[in-house]
Amino acid sequence: MKISLNTIKSFNQRYKTTSDVAAIGIDKLVDKTGAQLGAVDEVISIGEKYQGIVIAKVVSCEKHPDADRLNVCTIDDGGNTPDVKRDANRYVQVVCGAPNVREGLTIAWLPPGATVPSSIGGDEEPFVLEARELRGVISNGMLASPKELAIGESHDGILEIDGDIKPGTDFAEAFGLAGDVLLEIENKMFTHRPDCFGFLGIARELAGIQGLPFKSPEWFVQSPVFPAVEADVLPLTITNELPDLVPRFTAIALSNVQVGPSPVWLQVELAKIGQNSINNIVDYTNYFMLQTGQPLHAFDYDKVKALSDGDSANIVIRNPRPSESLTLLNGTELKPRPEAIMIATDKQLIGVAGVKGGLGTGIDENTKNIILECANFDMYSIRRTSMAHGLFTDAVTRFNKGQSPLQNLAVLAKIVDEIRQYADGKVASELIDNNHLDEAMQKRGSLFMPIKLSAEFINSRLGSELSAEEIKTLLTNVEFGVEVSGDEITVTSPFWRTDVELREDVVEEIGRLHGYDQLPLDLPKRDLTPTIRNAALDLKAVVRDTLARSGGNEVLTYSFVHGDLLTRAGQDPARAYQVSNALSPDLQYYRLSLTPSLLDKVHANIKSGYKEFALFEIGKAHVVDREEDNLPIEFERVAMVFAADKKSPAAKSGAPYYQARTYLMAVLDKLGLSERVSFEPLEKKADDTSTSFYADGRASTLVVDGQIIGRIGEYKASVLAAFKLPAFCAGFELGLEPLSKLQEPKGYIALPRFPKVSQDITLRVATDLPYQELFDFARNELQDLQPDNTLPRLTPVDIYQGDDKAGKNITLRLDISSYERTLTDTEVNKLLDSVAAAAKSKLSAERI
Repeated sequence: MKISLNTIKSFNQRYKTTSDVAAIGIDKLVDKTGAQLGAVDEVISIGEKYQGIVIAKVVSCEKHPDADRLNVCTIDDGGNTPDVKRDANRYVQVVCGAPNVREGLTIAWLPPGATVPSSIGGDEEPFVLEARELRGVISNGMLASPKELAIGESHDGILEIDGDIKPGTDFAEAFGLAGDVLLEIENKMFTHRPDCFGFLGIARELAGIQGLPFKSPEWFVQSPVFPAVEADVLPLTITNELPDLVPRFTAIALSNVQVGPSPVWLQVELAKIGQNSINNIVDYTNYFMLQTGQPLHAFDYDKVKALSDGDSANIVIRNPRPSESLTLLNGTELKPRPEAIMIATDKQLIGVAGVKGGLGTGIDENTKNIILECANFDMYSIRRTSMAHGLFTDAVTRFNKGQSPLQNLAVLAKIVDEIRQYADGKVASELIDNNHLDEAMQKRGSLFMPIKLSAEFINSRLGSELSAEEIKTLLTNVEFGVEVSGDEITVTSPFWRTDVELREDVVEEIGRLHGYDQLPLDLPKRDLTPTIRNAALDLKAVVRDTLARSGGNEVLTYSFVHGDLLTRAGQDPARAYQVSNALSPDLQYYRLSLTPSLLDKVHANIKSGYKEFALFEIGKAHVVDREEDNLPIEFERVAMVFAADKKSPAAKSGAPYYQARTYLMAVLDKLGLSERVSFEPLEKKADDTSTSFYADGRASTLVVDGQIIGRIGEYKASVLAAFKLPAFCAGFELGLEPLSKLQEPKGYIALPRFPKVSQDITLRVATDLPYQELFDFARNELQDLQPDNTLPRLTPVDIYQGDDKAGKNITLRLDISSYERTLTDTEVNKLLDSVAAAAKSKLSAERI
């Protein structure tokens, strides 16, 4: 956002809004602006490049004796320019080739020694003028065109200065350029402040941060008075088919408008911030947009009427119809997105609302009658349309910040008054205010209800000691409505503010206007008592650390997944919450479990050369109909998948189920659940979303104290194929909530100082006897038979089943040590003999 300080000063002087906001000096103002309003990216001196340029009057103009396209002019500069050759009347001779030069014209003269403004700031050296001979006639400098003065693109003729300005007046002084400084303030600082995208808003804020009272110009009111119709009526109708997206659309017709070049002051004001002058009507719409932050648009009434049915100009706000297109003002052919807000007649499109007008209804030199429009559009729709079509205009910049609909009439009334005075326009229709705003909001003159708070509330959050009256002064300086009763304060936002809705917004406003650098630098007092540890975070840390130490690799995947991912895992997408505004087609659903997301990462890692690995993730899942207080329940889970290429050592060492179980037992052991968990055959249920991907007969349900904590298993063939998984692949998924309730982290157990004895036992059992049943039986027997003061540990070694399927061999290893002495092999063998005898009696197991 570029702001001219001279423009702000003249703005204040013209409307008597406040005292000079730059009185503290440029450096201090820049520092204060950066600290309390928005970061100043650059400070540019404008006036320097206009030094020496003089306003003069053409006294005579005669054809050059030796050049058809040149004229020899004598000009009156008031006799003030030194070191210039003059005639007897103290006039100066200048040769000029502009087609519009003539006697009596007031112009801008660049005398010898002056630098052409348009040549400053380029890659080449600035062009300094001198007195020189042109076809035998001396020319003292030049008469400047708008382009040479860097205030426009026109180079077809010299600048014609309007108004009664005395010859010899300094050009920079006359048009507010002398000593002017341009502040470029960072735009993103104003994202929530659409009012600061106009000179009026910036002038108000520059006053407010300096503690100066500001008063908006008299014309900037919510409900201005419009002049009565003063010419033949120009019939005009407005139809709004999108009231939710266009809450307010105001328009009025003017006739007999004189379209031509803008007055020089207006061209200068636009040029300061980098805008080209087009014609007086278009320039007025741009200038008042820059002044207030509210975009406007002007249509050629007769062109709109020619594109309408009947005898009136008919404007319709609607979405585009299929196959409709529009040629924009810049000549671009546009096929608008279906949801775009469009301006049309009752026959065809004529503009993209809030973005850019159409070529067919633009203002040109032949325009006599115009329609002025000032509207409010949904900022999100404008932003989407702008991004979809790559259209970035000054209007878009302002509309997509969310302008206040309560300011439309003020801005429209001002430009109508300006065109009536300076372009001879006559009001030719009644004001049309297509208004869908809340009546209560319009009546109170504020977008939001009054905010009630106290000085204590503000001070306790800022660390300040401001009184209620001091707070009132800060807010009334920038035109808030404030009522004070003791310590209680009632604040009403002005009609142009869109960002002050809550008490905290008022606190922020006070802090900024008062100055955060004015607040005390004391550290806040706080209790040093350690905070209560978060049990959920601690559990996740334990699980994460255990799996990582065991060789697992943690990954983070999206909570949103494609419906195809669910289908490949055998899950029903109808059981998942669907995202209505998905970021992409790949992120349509909340996931039902974590395992499919991990399975989706296996093939890519195998393909990248990783032959053996374990992936795990701690995250959330959601299931339709599982709600609490009408909100979806988030299921915290941990899932792990182990995968190995067929040539890897792990794939040759046993079944993948037991490889996954190794990681699982490490976690359960850390949580004190390894001795309490039981593995039960997995029973699949139609409504269970966490079992669909496991293979029948190769998966288990994990139960602790009668409560299910998760599942473990290998994956069925269809899932292996769908995800391109290796055959050696298994994993588990646990619920963190049941783990947190059931966990009993083990305390410290001292290891015996005597050596341990290791013995294996192999038992042949029936094929249909589950491994877990035998293991639990052996472990329970050992607990009953183990000698006192010993530490036993039973672990699986091998499961083998031959081709005859007559039975299977299960090998277990017992590691046992004593706290009192060294045990002998004979003692351990007798212990295992007793376990084998009991297994034979109860389970028909044969020791081999």
